[in-house]
Amino acid sequence: MYQTFTTTARPDEGPARLSALRAAMADRMLDGFLIPRADAHQGEYVAPRDERLAWLTGFTGSAGFCVALQDVAGVFIDGRYRTQVKSQVADVFTPVPWPETGMADWLIEHLPKGGRVGFDPWLHTVEQISKAQAALAPKGITLERVDNLVDLIWNDQPKAPQNPVKPHPLEFAGESAADKAARLGAALSEAGHRAAVLTLPDSIMWLLNIRGSDIARNPIAQGFAVLMANGSVDLFMDPAKLEGLEDHLGDTVRCHDPAGFEAFLRDLPGPVRIDPGSCPQRVADLLDDTAVKGDEPCALPKARKNAAEIAGARAAHLRDGAAVVELLAWLDAQAPGSLSETQVVTRLEAQRRKDNALQDISFDTIAGTGPHGAIMHYRVTTETDAMLEDGQIMVLDSGGQYLDGTTDITRTIAMGTPDPEACAAFTRVLQGMIAMSRLRWPAGLAGRDIEAIGRMPLWLAGQDFNHGLGHGVGAYMSVHEGPQRLSRVSEVPLEPGMILSNEPGYYREGAFGIRIENLIVVQQAEDLQSSDPERNFLDWETLTFVPIDRRLIVTKMLTADERAWLNTYHAEVLARIGPRVDGDAAAWLDRACAPL
Repeated sequence: MYQTFTTTARPDEGPARLSALRAAMADRMLDGFLIPRADAHQGEYVAPRDERLAWLTGFTGSAGFCVALQDVAGVFIDGRYRTQVKSQVADVFTPVPWPETGMADWLIEHLPKGGRVGFDPWLHTVEQISKAQAALAPKGITLERVDNLVDLIWNDQPKAPQNPVKPHPLEFAGESAADKAARLGAALSEAGHRAAVLTLPDSIMWLLNIRGSDIARNPIAQGFAVLMANGSVDLFMDPAKLEGLEDHLGDTVRCHDPAGFEAFLRDLPGPVRIDPGSCPQRVADLLDDTAVKGDEPCALPKARKNAAEIAGARAAHLRDGAAVVELLAWLDAQAPGSLSETQVVTRLEAQRRKDNALQDISFDTIAGTGPHGAIMHYRVTTETDAMLEDGQIMVLDSGGQYLDGTTDITRTIAMGTPDPEACAAFTRVLQGMIAMSRLRWPAGLAGRDIEAIGRMPLWLAGQDFNHGLGHGVGAYMSVHEGPQRLSRVSEVPLEPGMILSNEPGYYREGAFGIRIENLIVVQQAEDLQSSDPERNFLDWETLTFVPIDRRLIVTKMLTADERAWLNTYHAEVLARIGPRVDGDAAAWLDRACAPL
C-alpha cells in the first residue's frame, strides 16, 4: 500500500513543544517566531524532516502557518481546513481564519511597539517578508533572521531524503532537456539576465527531464539549480541521488554538492533573476545587489503541456478511469453498512496497482462518508474509520501518478437512498461543473475572470464553498501545479495546453460533503458560424471519463442543455471506458451511463 491509515496529528504533544519553543524564543530575546508549512523549496508538500508545522501544532493541512508568541499562538488556516483544524490542535493554539486575517494585522494586534519576531529566511519568500515588513515597520515591529528554532528543539527530527533520481523518457517529456534549457536561456539573455535561480523542485525536474521520490505522492527530488543564459545549468543536489545519470544530464549540466550553493550564489555575477513569489529570502540575501525580480522561467513553459504530455495525460486518464469504474461497480454491489472508508481506499489502490505504469498515488485518497465528507481534505485513519451507512453520501477524491500522466478525480456516491436536500445541493454542484465544462472564452482571460461560472448555480441558492474551483495539474508531476488556477485570486491568463481541475463542491459541517471533479485541458476553440473573425476563443477538452452518480441528480432541476451535456458525456464514458472493463463492471457501466 502507498497509503497508510496511521494517525499523524498529535494534539496532546503540542503544549509541551510550544513551551519548549517559547523558551528558545526567550533565550534569544524574541517575542515571536514564524513556523510555515513550506520548506526551503517552497513546495506545497514537504518531506517528514520539514513537517515543522505539523510537529509543533498537530495540524496536517497542506497550507497554513503558525505565529507563536509568548502568550498566544495562532494557527492560520484557509477555508479548506476550518473544520479539520478543530480536531488536530490543542487549545494552546488559536485557529485564525486566513487570509481574512493577515499575519501582519494579527501581529499588530497582539504585539506592542518594539516587538521582535524571528523567522528562518530559508522558509519564507522574498514577497512574504517584503509585504510583512512594510506593514509592520510603521508599528515598530521587526522581523529578524534567525536559525530555525523548531529544528533546535526537535530532537528526533528525520533526516533529509536521499532517494535516487531517474530520467524521464523523451517519449513522455516531448522535448529534450537541452532544448528546454537553450530555449529558456535565450529568453533570459533577451531580458538582459545572466542567470535565474530555480528553487522549485518541479521546475528542476521538468527542465532536466528527471523525476525523484523525495516527497511522498510527488515525483520530485529536492535540490536547487541555476539556469544560465547560455543554456547551461548548475545543479545542486546530493551526488548520491544522481548516480548513473551522467549521460542523461549531458555536458551542459554541472553537478555540485548542495553545501556549496550559498558560496556559489555569493560569487554569481548578475543580473540574476529571482521570482519573489517562490524564492527564499535567504537566496535574495546571498545575491544582494545582483538579484533582479522576474517570473520564474520554467513556470509557464511547464504549465503549457506539449503534444506528447497531453497525449500521455489522455492515455493515463483512460486507464485510471477504468480502475475507478471497477471500484465503483464493486462498491455499488455492497450493502450499505457493510464497508468502511479504509476498505474503499484499499480496494481503489489495488485497482490502480494493476497498471504497471503506476508509480504512486497522486495524494492520499479522500474517502469521507457522512459528516467526514464535509472535511474537504479528510484523511481516514484507523481511529476515524467509519462505515458507509444507508442514506449517507461519500466524497471519493483520488488520483494516480503514472509515467505518462497525473490524474485527479472526485466522485460523490450515494449509499442507499440519499437525502433529498443533499440531492438538490449535488445537482447544483453538477450544474456548476457542467457550466465550466461547456464554457468558451476569449483568449487572455485568467482564472479569476471565469471562476464564478462554476459557482453561479450554488450562489443562486445562497450557497458556496471555501476552495478554488480548480488547480493546475502537472505531467507526471505535482498534482497541484501553478501558476494556472481557476480561482478568484489568479491573474495568470489561461493558455492552450494548461491542465486544470474543475471541481465545485458544497459542504455542510456535521452532515455531508459534495464534490465533483474532472480534469480539463485548455485548447483552441473551433470557429463558430457566428464567431467574430478578429476574436480568438478557447475552450476545454475533458480528460476524465467516469460516470457521475445519477441517483443524486434531481433531473427536473437540469436545463435541456445541461441534460444534453451529461448524456453526451456519459455516452463518451461508455465508448472510451467500456472496452477496458468486462463482466460485472461492464454491466454496471452500461447502467451508470444510461441517458437521463
